[in-house]
Amino acid sequence: MARYLLEVAYDGTAFHGSQVQGDTPTVQLALNRALSVLLRKETITVGASRTDEGVHALESYFHFDHEEPLHLHFRYKMNAILPGTVTVKRVLLAHDPEFNARFAALSRRYRYRIYHQKDPFLQNRALYYPFRIDMEMLRETAAVLKEYTDFESFSKRNTQTFTFNCNILDSHWEQHGAELHYVVEANRFLRGMVRGLVGTQLKIAGGKRPMDDFRRIIEAKDCRQAYFNVPGHGLYLEHIAYPADSFTEVEDQR
Repeated sequence: MARYLLEVAYDGTAFHGSQVQGDTPTVQLALNRALSVLLRKETITVGASRTDEGVHALESYFHFDHEEPLHLHFRYKMNAILPGTVTVKRVLLAHDPEFNARFAALSRRYRYRIYHQKDPFLQNRALYYPFRIDMEMLRETAAVLKEYTDFESFSKRNTQTFTFNCNILDSHWEQHGAELHYVVEANRFLRGMVRGLVGTQLKIAGGKRPMDDFRRIIEAKDCRQAYFNVPGHGLYLEHIAYPADSFTEVEDQR
């Protein structure tokens, strides 16, 4: 039995999240159905990351098992079956048949996009935020986050996690033309964590609360102190890092 991975990208506004929820349209359900049609047997995938409704992915992974060699034009055929809102970018063969797309990940990187001037072409692609922002305060809040490991304040309730500890490897803001981006990378993320980080930083940098309150919010370990009310459509899962030499690409035959 061989274990394969699909590297996928998707438009999150077309799905109610990435993980299967019965017959509700999700990314995983679309992949399971396409694989089952192409492989002519029920095939279930396992996702590397669970994104909420509206959240996009530029790079995510789902693994599945299959006994026989894949079709010579497997990626082409998968993309022909899948809806236009999700695409298979690469097909990979795991060197370890027990490789797990979720638990083998070393880190994940997210990007949150914000724009200040009304732009109809950015609807459902970024957060329209026409309010004052103190960039120096944003840079300071982003840097402060790397001093902490317990992020219970930025985890939504009813989570199944056993620990709220995360190792934030990178946290910074970038200007991209008319857009402002928050980039954060960590070994793991909690439910709603990135949106909580973005929403809370915007509150601080908008003058809604003093800078000293940011540390108090983190140290409170209470999600009622943070702000999660930024939409999912501004958030992108951008990259997932795995150990080197974990898999080999399976390319379509020309």
